[in-house]
Amino acid sequence: MTWNGDEYQARFDRIASEGGDVHGEATLVRSYAPATVLDAGCGTGRVAIELARHGIAVVGVDIDESMLATARRRAPEIRWYRRDLAELDLGESFDVVVMAGNVPLFTPPGTEPALVAGVARHVGPAGRLVAGFSLDRGYALDAYDAHCRAAGLTLDARYATWSRDPFDGEGAYAVSVHRRL
Repeated sequence: MTWNGDEYQARFDRIASEGGDVHGEATLVRSYAPATVLDAGCGTGRVAIELARHGIAVVGVDIDESMLATARRRAPEIRWYRRDLAELDLGESFDVVVMAGNVPLFTPPGTEPALVAGVARHVGPAGRLVAGFSLDRGYALDAYDAHCRAAGLTLDARYATWSRDPFDGEGAYAVSVHRRL
């Protein structure tokens, strides 16, 4: 899939200009009071930039150069890396690793275990992995939970939305919070 970072960001800018909340992911992440966050699959940096605005040390990683170019223009003070999350090794850990925006669904089929292992490797000792994605595109929660368990994480909470609406098991979207065992 080919992306255009500026066009992608323009969509969120338009939603924000019309009064929409484009910071639900960052608000949930901030509720855990992290000092450090890895925005895995950061895209144009929408979540990372909002977290940094609140004094959190953030690192953004994405595989798409167009998305990262937009992120770098918007916030050159943040460390942005072009990396494959399935092979990620930054040599550091974070209080929270967040995968917002359906990140697991944009990886090649069959690479989900490696993706989860790659990002989980960066979850600190008392840290969390927070991920939200649609459930109607071939990656089920039972598989995701199994991949998290294999990476040393256990389910801490699950919501239907980033604003913590209860997850009843029937919805088409879930936000999962896993913590280090």
